[in-house]
Amino acid sequence: MANIATPSFLNSLKAIYPAGGPSTTAYPGALSNPWVIITAVAFSASNVPEAVPVVFKHALEELKTGQKAQGIADDVALKEQLVLARKIREGVLQSGLLSGFPRTINTLIALNEVMPEGLRESKPLRDSNKHMTEYDKSGEKLFRSMYRDTADSVQGLLDSAYPDLGWWCNTIGYGVMYGGADVLTQVESSYAIVAALIAVDAPRQVGWHLANARHGSASLEEARAVRRIAMEVAQLVGVTWKNGVPEVEP
Repeated sequence: MANIATPSFLNSLKAIYPAGGPSTTAYPGALSNPWVIITAVAFSASNVPEAVPVVFKHALEELKTGQKAQGIADDVALKEQLVLARKIREGVLQSGLLSGFPRTINTLIALNEVMPEGLRESKPLRDSNKHMTEYDKSGEKLFRSMYRDTADSVQGLLDSAYPDLGWWCNTIGYGVMYGGADVLTQVESSYAIVAALIAVDAPRQVGWHLANARHGSASLEEARAVRRIAMEVAQLVGVTWKNGVPEVEP
């Protein structure tokens, strides 16, 4: 199904997201529009791993064209390209908590097959030497930053369902996975989460994380664009929803 990720379709998805979206501070040319994270995750979570390398190559060529036109120095250009590759890989990795790691594994293997040698990783980006108590604290901090006023009620719901679930979501989910590597911004992680949840038809959590995207600085227009991009990818590959997809709350 890789041939469904046509240039015209990918360009149409990019056009959905309003101009002036989040970017990396150090290398602003690397990802001025997060459509590529949303799209890659939506394809991966919808079990179409073969489309993700196509998405990456499309975005990489577009980035290179822009760099050439702007006369970007080779060393800076490579760093921007690495940021792009890392953000796609990290978005797919984070989505595995929601769509299932077999899909993430298949996607990252497929992506690695087309990844230029200079854009691959040689070691984990997460610190394996951190004590679990550090992840407890950092996980709670990120969880509260995302959920804000609803943090206590959501954490209480998870804890009451099964205490190990509450611990796992806080420490492993938010501490190790979502906040464990300095690759995606908070709002970009929310975008990846939303894209995966839409693909797996989890409306309660879609609603939570659309709100969390707003908490992370996304405008109403941007959050709506994330929802639409993920839905268009999922619909294209045959995903259906039992009760629809929640709208973004104003």
